[in-house]
Amino acid sequence: MDPLLFAVFIQNNPSWIWIIVLVICIGIEAATFTLTTIWFAVSAFFMVFLSFLPLSLIWQVLIFLIISLVLLIFTRPIMLKKINIFRQTRTNVDLLIGQKAPLITAVTSFGKGEIKINGTIWNAAGIDGQEIVAGTVCRVCVVQGNTVLVEAVQ
Repeated sequence: MDPLLFAVFIQNNPSWIWIIVLVICIGIEAATFTLTTIWFAVSAFFMVFLSFLPLSLIWQVLIFLIISLVLLIFTRPIMLKKINIFRQTRTNVDLLIGQKAPLITAVTSFGKGEIKINGTIWNAAGIDGQEIVAGTVCRVCVVQGNTVLVEAVQ
């Protein structure tokens, strides 16, 4: 294809530029999942329609960049928070939180005790450093490494 013919075609049909930019940005976003180029794709989608207005290509590029940066700055952080809510990986240890079991050995302010939950013995410490005597039924509040923080159940 003749480069001059191509340049004339693009000049007379600028919406094709934005369609190409849209497809490229969607392809990059699909490959990376970083929520960065998707905003440029959204801007390119708007520019497909704005390209039918009698605006020079320079103005179109400027509008494209403004829309892209506004979307990137103001919507990306919100979307990242929404997506990260669903990405929390829960493990079997998370199932321990809220369970009740009796202490095997006492929890003192200076040392850890032991608690048997679902057949497994865990190190136990009182939440806020409280002391709990052996045999007391406790509720697991937090799991920190191999230690569960417990509180006595009334």
